[in-house]
Amino acid sequence: MADRLSDPIGRLMGLRYKSHPWHGVFIGKDAPEIVTAFIEVVPTDTVKYEIDKDSGYLRLDRPQKYSNVVPALYGFIPQTFCGEAVGDFCGKRTGRQNIIGDSDPCDICVLTEKDIVHGDLLVSARPIGGFRMIDGNQADDKIIAVLSNDTVYGHFRDIKEVPPVVIQRLEHYFLTYKDMPGQESNTEITHIYGIEDALEVIRLSMSDYSNRFDNLGKLLY
Repeated sequence: MADRLSDPIGRLMGLRYKSHPWHGVFIGKDAPEIVTAFIEVVPTDTVKYEIDKDSGYLRLDRPQKYSNVVPALYGFIPQTFCGEAVGDFCGKRTGRQNIIGDSDPCDICVLTEKDIVHGDLLVSARPIGGFRMIDGNQADDKIIAVLSNDTVYGHFRDIKEVPPVVIQRLEHYFLTYKDMPGQESNTEITHIYGIEDALEVIRLSMSDYSNRFDNLGKLLY
């Protein structure tokens, strides 16, 4: 799938038609070590945007009801899918039964010292770790990455090198951004993991994507 979408014909089609950010953007030849990330939300956004899976355009998901804002660039990794393999891996790591993938592309937060003022853009990112997040019975991993060649974060190789306050802000955001008054949250972060698990989650999500959307490339070409 990745090879078909990165061949010359695919690139020529992209000149005529806007590529779908999930299916039509190449994850990168060096994935999972370096990946392309599609950014939906940036720290200055006071509303949450989310990709519309059918059209590929950004859709307004919901206004942020409280003062919490995402403390990094936030989006997803194209040509990934959190399916059976990602769910099984989360279950093995946590000892939980009946964990499934959330059927979304793999989420990613990209750390950078630069002020990026809008989403709906692509960046090159290097994964360094992640949060093992579970929402109900669904694996909802958040990959933590650094912007390639970023002056402040670009040299980090593992999440252990990130200042604790940055990790705490990310944790707080992901544990509270869905909160509603009077409703009990089913969201938890069971582990903060390093680069090895992050790369494995991405590999498995690439495999899940191939299994789920294998016929998509045949339809396109």
